[in-house]
Amino acid sequence: MNAVVLAVAVMLVLSLLRIHVVVALLVGALTGGVIAGMGLTETITVFTEGLGSNAVIALSYALLGSFAVALSRTGLPALMVNKAILLVGKEGETRKKSLSKVLILFVILMISSFSQNLIPVHIAIIPIFIPPLLHVLNELQLDRRLVATVITFGLITPYMWFPVGFGGIFHEILQTNMKDSGLTVNMDQIPTAMTIPSLGMIAGLLIAVFITYRKPRSYENKVVGTSNSEEAVYTKRSILTAVLAIAATLFVQLQTDSMIFGALSGIVLLYFSGQLKLKSSDAVLTEGMKMMSYIGFVMISAAGFAAVMRETGEVETLVKDSAAFIGNSTALGVLLMLVIGLLVTMGIGSSFSTIPIITTIFVPLAGELGLSVMATIALIGTAAALGDAGSPASDSTLGPTSGLNVDNQHNHIWDTCVPTFLHYNLPLIAFGFIAAMVL
Repeated sequence: MNAVVLAVAVMLVLSLLRIHVVVALLVGALTGGVIAGMGLTETITVFTEGLGSNAVIALSYALLGSFAVALSRTGLPALMVNKAILLVGKEGETRKKSLSKVLILFVILMISSFSQNLIPVHIAIIPIFIPPLLHVLNELQLDRRLVATVITFGLITPYMWFPVGFGGIFHEILQTNMKDSGLTVNMDQIPTAMTIPSLGMIAGLLIAVFITYRKPRSYENKVVGTSNSEEAVYTKRSILTAVLAIAATLFVQLQTDSMIFGALSGIVLLYFSGQLKLKSSDAVLTEGMKMMSYIGFVMISAAGFAAVMRETGEVETLVKDSAAFIGNSTALGVLLMLVIGLLVTMGIGSSFSTIPIITTIFVPLAGELGLSVMATIALIGTAAALGDAGSPASDSTLGPTSGLNVDNQHNHIWDTCVPTFLHYNLPLIAFGFIAAMVL
């Protein structure tokens, strides 16, 4: 069996068995490296050397977690909770609850989507706005699997479809790698080509909202650091400070392209404003780092896993073997290329990093199958995005879990990864296949 396929399979099976994701990534990487003939020592060396590539991301999330907890001391999250409870009501009539559910889900969807383009902070916004809302979500008996599905939709679909913010980066990587592989495309062609696959994401979202998770689900109300509305005290000054701190964080991040210094600027402003007391700041910031440490360790481990997968050379082998198996069947070729994209992204956890890996082979293979330029764009773009939802190592699943599991009532694999995999990857394969065949 191909080493990459086996490594990803081992990682996924262990994760589904509730083995910690970091352990699953380690065992999967060792399995793939040894099967590929690298040997145990070389595999460990490559894995270790690869860890550093995601160190910046891990530190960024740690500081953003600290900023989120420090921000809670201003009372802004408490204000959000109180306003939301006024909307929901302590008990909540049936009709009012239904309207409140729709409104809160819509707000979560909009904020998640805007984090990709309008204010491109990605998952940094989640630990700030989700934990304070958990009490409200509990009152509404909203299934957190649905909330995770809504957030993941907002984190993925905008970059697939719109050339703004992270979407601009995704489209630019797609255009550049296709050009390097011998196919020149215009940037304005990519959104059009990605329309049908994006409709697949919308279909998955609608299924989750109106069919799969429409029934109420009960959770225990627990006090967590960022959502204790009973103890938090806020004033006009503290709320103004919180808003200024968020603005400073976003401004510095956009100016420096660094989430680390963006979070640092917000923390410094809270220090100087007096909202973050020196005597308690160490405990507050440490609490925030603990909240986001899970993401950091998984992202670092995923970088090592990805390094081993690349070093095996088995990704290229997988693609070439598939090409030989395809023959002249366009439909079979398209389907296999989509599945390969799913396997690669599920393993390394990044659709952006998948594009350079698959484009080199996919562009000439698409040409041999007689696919048009638009069909090739849709195929490669969809193949790269496949697996971002559902991957245990993707920040598009780690982000929702970081916000929804602060009270330990939301499992990363079964409550985020499995629901998002089923609702987005399966429709993406179907709609991506249609796009490649009709464009």
